[in-house]
This record gives sequence, C-alpha cells and structure tokens, in this order.
Amino acid sequence: MARIIVVGGGIGGLATALAVTAAGHDTVVLERADRFAEIGAGIQLAPNGIHALDRLGLGEAVRRTAVAMSELRFMDGVTGNWVTSVPLSSAYQRRFRNPYVVVHRAELHKLLVDACLGNARIELHSACETTGYLQDASTVTAVLRDGRHFTGDALIGADGIHSQIRGQMLDDGAPRISGITVYRSVIPMERVPSRFPVRSAVTWWAGPGCHFVHYPIAGGTFLNLAASSDNGATEALTGVAVTKDAVRREFAALCPAARDLLELGEDWKSWVLVDRDPVADWTDGRVAMLGDAAHPMLHYAAQGACQALEDAVLLGDTVDCHADELPQRLEKYNAARRERTSRIQVLARDSVRLWHPRGAGAHARNAMLSAMSAEQLHDHLAWMHGARHFGADAESAAPHGAVAGEGDA
Repeated sequence: MARIIVVGGGIGGLATALAVTAAGHDTVVLERADRFAEIGAGIQLAPNGIHALDRLGLGEAVRRTAVAMSELRFMDGVTGNWVTSVPLSSAYQRRFRNPYVVVHRAELHKLLVDACLGNARIELHSACETTGYLQDASTVTAVLRDGRHFTGDALIGADGIHSQIRGQMLDDGAPRISGITVYRSVIPMERVPSRFPVRSAVTWWAGPGCHFVHYPIAGGTFLNLAASSDNGATEALTGVAVTKDAVRREFAALCPAARDLLELGEDWKSWVLVDRDPVADWTDGRVAMLGDAAHPMLHYAAQGACQALEDAVLLGDTVDCHADELPQRLEKYNAARRERTSRIQVLARDSVRLWHPRGAGAHARNAMLSAMSAEQLHDHLAWMHGARHFGADAESAAPHGAVAGEGDA
C-alpha cells in the first residue's frame, strides 16, 4: 500500500483518487479552490467515457442524471440545410456497448465528490494551492503556496492546462492561443420554441469561420448553447461577459434558424480557447500527470473529459503495486496513454477545417459527409468511442479522411 498525492480536485483528479484507491492505496486530493465545486456548463460523454465511469462504479449514477442523445446532427449553418446525422440509438449502442450522453459538468463533478467523500481512504483538502514538488528516491512532497507540505509515495498532477506540476516538470511555457473565441449561455428548455428539435440531439450549425452547437443538459431542463468564432483572438480570456449584440455581430453569417436560437441566449460569457502540442513524456520519477495537465485539447472532439477519465482508470490499473515500483509503473502508464491522447489532441485541433470552411470548401465538406452511411460514420468514430482498455492495445489506425469528431462545449 502507498500514499498517493493528487493535485487538482476536478473531474480527472477525483476520478484518479477513486481509481488508485481501488488499487489499494490511500489518496490525498489537494484542490486550490476554497471548496470542491465545478464551474462550466455541459459536456458530452461518448461510450468510452461511460465505460470509464462504469469502471469507477459511477456509470449507472451518470446514466440516471445524463440525457441520452439520439443523434449527432450536422447542419449547414449558412443555408440551414440538414447535411447528415450520426445515429446514436440501437446499432451504435450495440456496437459501442454504451449510450452517448450529455450531462452538466457540475452534476458529474458532484457524483465524483460524493463518491470520494464516501471512501474512508480518500482525503479531500480544499484551499491547498500547490506550487511544485520535491522528491527523493523514496518519497515525493507537494509544496503549497502557504508553506504546507504533503508527502507521499507518488504525486499525480491533475491541475489543468495551467498546471504548476507541468510547469516544473516540462517548463514549456504558456499554452498555445488558438485564435478561437467560444461564447456560452445556458437557457431554460421551456423558453425554446417547439419548432426546434433540440431535446434529443447534439446539433452543429457550421458556418464560414464559425460554428454553433447546442444540446440539452440537467436532465433536459436546460439547453446549452456554445458558439465558436475563429476571430483571431490573441489573448487568453476566461469567462468574460459579452453583450447579446456582440454575439449577434459575431454570428451574423449564420442562417435565420441558427440566429433565432442564439437570440434566446442570455448572460453570454466568452472564452478564448487554448491548448498545447502533444508531448511524449509526462513523468518525472514519482510524479506523473493526467488530463489537461498532460494533454490539453480543444473541445472539438468532445473527448477532454473522456480522456481524463480514461487516464484515471488506466492509472489505477497500472499502479496496483508496491510503493517501490511506482516510478516504473508511472512510466508504463505514460507509455500506454501517449499515442492515443496525442492523436485526439491533433484531431481536435485539425477539426476546425471541418467546421469552418467557406464557399466551395463548405460544399465539398457537405458532399463528403452526406455521402457516408450510418455504418461508415460509426466506423470513423470507432477508434475513439469504442475503446474499452484505454492503453496502447486500444489503438487501431483511424480510417483515412476520418470525420473529425464532435464539438464539445
């Protein structure tokens, strides 16, 4: 048995606590915020993410609170024409053995918090801002800004894209600014006119240099709106309030139906998206990273939360060992995960070419997508959605010209 320090109390950090505790270790989670709570709106969970939650003992609880989607619907955001849909019902669920669901981020986070609170071998500590680590041959210590120290046999950095653990380990500077701004709003479903079929589908409206996605959350009582604009933003902003007029101007090129849905949004906030290039190594002796600390990605493959959950499950499987073996086991975890997560990082970044072309490029995209059968669309998603083991053995070559995935928000 070992003592594992987890830095970061988000979805990835809490999932890690559950996974490594199941492997027989005691776990301490250090969260910089004053309490364990999650901000944000909706996230999408493909079958691979649901399978990871099943492994953590939370799959059924998530299914009860999440909304199962019947299709991923792709619309031409300029003409308003339907282009294609990925059906998510019987054939999809038989193939991938789980539904595709959407859930409010805070609901998923609370389930993880409650599971950790119910486990006597997990300690949750808030108001613990970790600035770095110290290690020797047998222990590692998290160093807090207020001077406190927490010592264990291994340390897992799950502290997000601005990770202090990554900063010490890799010293690779600030995240890359994508130049894309996303505008988000959440509205009561009762305000959505019945003419809009929004209650059982994730829908994208793809336009020139922009796109707009919406889907239900919170058991279908709210609609999550997220509109992305490739507007060349140069400063990383987070949760900045914007006016409805600003959103109108940014997405004026979209068709009336898409603009009518955007018009329903209130209290809009904006984020400038950032990510990082893939790296091969996320370990340093008794220290390893996961989730956005290790492989931050744009949300356009809808796999950020799923990959953090996969990381946690595989890490738990890998560290079923004595404390002396942990450095080698962390390297094994890193080696098993880096190819898959790197591919998804690159896919998420490249998928902008699917969402944002203009003119002839948009026509060619529509023709390509509309010519694909449901089975072919499922084939293109299988390497992501169908993973069950989450390590190197889960990899298979993606088909050439693969569909870029689904946009999360």
